[in-house]
Amino acid sequence: MSLLVIGLSHHTAPLAVLEGLAESPDRAANIASTVLSSATATEVVVVSTCNRLEVYAEVPAFHPAVAAIGEALATAAGTRPEGLPCGLDVRPADPAEELAVRAEGIADHLYVRFDDSAVAHTFTVACGLDSMAVGEAQILGQMRDALAVAQQTGRAGESLNSLFQHALRVGKRAHSETDIDQHSLSLVQMGLEEAEKVLGDLSGCRAAVVGAGAMSGLAVATAARSGINDLTVVNRTPSRAERLAASVGGTARPWGELEHVILASDLVITCTGAVGHVIPAELVARSAAARDGRPQVFIDLALPRDVAPADSWAEPVATARVIDLEELGVLLAGRADLQQVDRVGELVTAEVADYLTRRIEKKVAPTVAALRSRAAAVVATELDRLHQKVPDLDDGTRAEIGRAVHRIVEKLLHTPTARIKEFAVDPNRPDYAAALRELFDLEPKDVANVSSPPKRGVS
Repeated sequence: MSLLVIGLSHHTAPLAVLEGLAESPDRAANIASTVLSSATATEVVVVSTCNRLEVYAEVPAFHPAVAAIGEALATAAGTRPEGLPCGLDVRPADPAEELAVRAEGIADHLYVRFDDSAVAHTFTVACGLDSMAVGEAQILGQMRDALAVAQQTGRAGESLNSLFQHALRVGKRAHSETDIDQHSLSLVQMGLEEAEKVLGDLSGCRAAVVGAGAMSGLAVATAARSGINDLTVVNRTPSRAERLAASVGGTARPWGELEHVILASDLVITCTGAVGHVIPAELVARSAAARDGRPQVFIDLALPRDVAPADSWAEPVATARVIDLEELGVLLAGRADLQQVDRVGELVTAEVADYLTRRIEKKVAPTVAALRSRAAAVVATELDRLHQKVPDLDDGTRAEIGRAVHRIVEKLLHTPTARIKEFAVDPNRPDYAAALRELFDLEPKDVANVSSPPKRGVS
């Protein structure tokens, strides 16, 4: 079994592709079910965010799993791949074998990570190093939620549970032991910086936040910290809008007044879960006309986009500026503190090495346990024979003989059991565990018996 990660993110796919995937609310569940039903994976966790869609899978074979997962992603996107992406970052079972593919449709935007590089990618994502806003901590909660869903549905087993739990610990270390989250700009903060270039000092502008979810909450808080005092929150659920507005002394308005609020606002920050444009091009044009030449900025943090993109407008609106996730990603590139990024990178490298070492040691542990179990059984049999042949031995002598025999066996087994762990982490060494199984005639059932925890009795 090996670990495989296939996905696409803001690094590899344009906003339009991510937007198409985001329009399916059940995409994660559908992809996981499709992959498992293909019998090419035994475990699946799907991480689905506004700018990332990744499938983590435990697979018995590389190529069939890549094909099945690629097909599932293409189906979610409404396309059918004719091949796999070129230039994959993969390490197939046969390194000399080339993966000849023809990239079309969604396949152009997919990336593949296999085995060791998949572990490194998982830890990198958990630390926020792969995020649009480098160092953001929100991805930790999203990965935790994805794992919880997979656990509840029985799609995550021992392998992916171990991987994600370790990744979450690494992510927490990154935020507690470095300043990575303090030296990266949030999407909202970056958007406000751009808005200030158009509107000037934001403390005097009228702002509106459309939506009342987690990202809208961040937008309200960031806007307030930026000195914006006149803030209105619009949401379909009035109570949520009221709570969010009250947190910063703002005003809540019902959804029916959305157009009125937009026409009256200099800055509109929007992040709803709606499918389709909440603010169509016609509304942007009406707002511009009503503002008599005064500029207006829309910061669109939603996916699918809430504001109709400028290239879809019938006529250009010179006074309207729309900043979406794609532009924010470009603006944020290179803005993180490189020293902190390097520190987190070093942490990830060390944790990946530790995880891989433990995984390999765990893989050979059943062989070691089976060998020791076989030795213990031989010792017990021989001591029983001794006791039957020499029944007159006193208890003290019997105990001393038993301890002597056990010490001899322990000394004989010490080097083989130490070497099996040492050699297991060296890819240039032969399969020492297999050699031990052959030399000591350890049956597969012997190894399997010590691999599984004993069953609890029913009371």
